[in-house]
Amino acid sequence: MLHPARLWKPLKDGKVQCRLCSHFCIIDEQAHGKCGVRQNVDGQLMTRTYELVAALNVDPVEKKPLYHFLPGTDTFSLGTQGCNFGCTFCQNASLSQHPKTGREITGQRVTPEILVEATIAHKCESISYTYSEPTIFFELMQDTARLAHSKGLKNIMVSNGFQSPDCIEELTGLIDAANIDLKAFNDDFYRNTCGGRLNPVLDNLKHMKKNGWWVEVTTLLIPGKNDSPDELKQLAAFIADELGREVPWHISRFHPDYKMQDCPVTPMEALQKARKTGTNAGLEYVYIGNVPGNDNSATLCPDCKKELVKRFGFEMTNVGLADGMCKYCGCKINGVF
Repeated sequence: MLHPARLWKPLKDGKVQCRLCSHFCIIDEQAHGKCGVRQNVDGQLMTRTYELVAALNVDPVEKKPLYHFLPGTDTFSLGTQGCNFGCTFCQNASLSQHPKTGREITGQRVTPEILVEATIAHKCESISYTYSEPTIFFELMQDTARLAHSKGLKNIMVSNGFQSPDCIEELTGLIDAANIDLKAFNDDFYRNTCGGRLNPVLDNLKHMKKNGWWVEVTTLLIPGKNDSPDELKQLAAFIADELGREVPWHISRFHPDYKMQDCPVTPMEALQKARKTGTNAGLEYVYIGNVPGNDNSATLCPDCKKELVKRFGFEMTNVGLADGMCKYCGCKINGVF
């Protein structure tokens, strides 16, 4: 069912320009934007995903991954079909790329009221807009987030970070925390492998931090694609210098998927070297993810280096955190606890 879209402007000859993400698509009548879900209908921009949720689960917040935002709590997670990127390594391609095939968009019919009621019923402390790219279901996210806040719930966005500046402004005050994929520090990678651009993501990360969002960053390390030492050094320096040393960096292991089946799994040695690059840049919290049982998923105190939170997979155990502080030396641990 079509629903009026937001953040767009009319152009001549029945065309419209979508102002939701940094593609700024100019869309002819009856055509769609790059995401496949926003359509020009008789000179009006409409969204095809407002009432159709294609994925719905209760997840530990650590799965997003967020390690410093309400750790140990559950988050009510939802996503629709569609994405404004076309990453060849996408792990949710059946969800994200479906609308671009011309097939009917499907999902479970919902309203913001239904989603918020379900969040409360499942005793979750937050709602996560995730799985596919939440920017493309902005209208549902905005309305649900506003209602969630009125009920004392928090809102989380898991995103590729390719919003327009206007979109970030519209979400400021509604989104409490975000995990942003910084997929590489290489514009060619973004253009050729993802169908996007690097600089808008960097600008948006700084914009989110400036606007007071709690931000964590994830990089999926793909052998031979985005893992050169110089590139990782630049990426880590950007996080430390432009966002802040307190911003957690999650380095995730790649597994072959979608159109990148011929690329090997990321070696543990490469993940550990990337983590060392992050700590050398001054980052206080650098984690290795997607490798259950590894020792680099624990939170350590930046000052005394003692272990504060143990993790195995998505399970966490608090061993040294009290009221957001290290119980051993009193150091304040950055985050929302």
